[in-house]
Amino acid sequence: MRNGKSGRVNKMFIDRAKIYIKAGNGGDGCTSFYTEKYVPNGGPDGGDGGDGGSVIITASGSLASLSEYRFGKHYRAESGGAGSGKNRHGKRGADLVLRVPRGTVVRDEESGNILADLFYDGDSVTALIGGKGGKGNARFKSSRRQAPGFSQKGEPTKEHAVILELKTIADVGLVGFPNAGKSTLLSVLTRANPKIANYPFTTLSPNLGVCAKDDFSFTIADIPGLIEGASDGAGLGHKFLRHVERTRLFVHVVDVSAADGRNPIDDYNTVNAELYKYNAELKDVPQIIALNKCDSAPRESVEAFKTAVKGEICEISAITHGGLDALITAIARTLEALPPSAPLEYEPYKFPDADPDAFTVTRADDGAFVLGGEFIERLARTVVLEDRDSFAYFQKRLDDGGVTKALKRAGIKNGDTVRILDTEFDYEC
Repeated sequence: MRNGKSGRVNKMFIDRAKIYIKAGNGGDGCTSFYTEKYVPNGGPDGGDGGDGGSVIITASGSLASLSEYRFGKHYRAESGGAGSGKNRHGKRGADLVLRVPRGTVVRDEESGNILADLFYDGDSVTALIGGKGGKGNARFKSSRRQAPGFSQKGEPTKEHAVILELKTIADVGLVGFPNAGKSTLLSVLTRANPKIANYPFTTLSPNLGVCAKDDFSFTIADIPGLIEGASDGAGLGHKFLRHVERTRLFVHVVDVSAADGRNPIDDYNTVNAELYKYNAELKDVPQIIALNKCDSAPRESVEAFKTAVKGEICEISAITHGGLDALITAIARTLEALPPSAPLEYEPYKFPDADPDAFTVTRADDGAFVLGGEFIERLARTVVLEDRDSFAYFQKRLDDGGVTKALKRAGIKNGDTVRILDTEFDYEC
């Protein structure tokens, strides 16, 4: 959408995105033998494949929204390059770095567990590690196997879904009913320039600004107006309530003029009820009540509110700027006595690595013995069954890994079919 005054494109505010990430596959190892004139029996010289690139998510203080991820869904790091002859290793795949706003929480979509809370500018997490490059045939040379005719495939990686969830980091959160005057107050306390108009639901996204008093400064977030039922999904509050979780202090803006026929005391109680229903811990966040529009409010309405509601109350008018110095002083005094904001307390989650020794033995409908699992898949990437040395290496690994014993326990007999991925062979003991 274009702004008619400036011609600039306004990016939509996005504070939650589901994306799919995948680290790069490992590059394949190379099967090669050294050849040179007058050197008839050159040995194996196949190089290793390069490791795949990792997926790194990092916080940037210059970003304010997850809008970059609104349409892009799949993000993949570069795969490693294949090895080549003369023991040349494949190129390592480039890491993929995804930049997100400071305050973004990264979760595993399936379990809901937190991978990272990128609280500070520059915080980063390696969400996925690239696959290992396969070994070249030079790595399989031994005293008994002088000319291995096989190499190893690179390690493939899996795609995972993650949730990016932005929780705005601000010292002060302005809360209150729609049209209570929060956006106007933010604009006069800070250099923020939110869209302001005299109708409900003006603010469609949290706005941030910085307020300075002498040598002390603090950030203020204008949280979109809450209404009754916001914690259950009504209005705009449900979408943005997460942004109040990190604030150290609430400034509860109440329209005491009751110009639209609302009851200021009821509005105050309703907003608090929705906050505490969303997260009971928000009861511990201090509040300063900013009685707004006192310039046009009946004095008896102001006094009735102050009698009914206990707490620190500042009488202000965001339009005329009346009482703002006293409000700023109260905010600064309260913040100086509070501990600084801190990241979430959580046990960092890591995507589980597959057990390299795990395998399964099952029977297919046609009677074949089917081998599966991480051990079998990794082994299959290593061998070339048509090569005698490779097949001998394959059989030894099956014996050492306990697969042969498992096949015998499953009742395998000479001549039975064994299936690994898309390859079949006859079993002989």
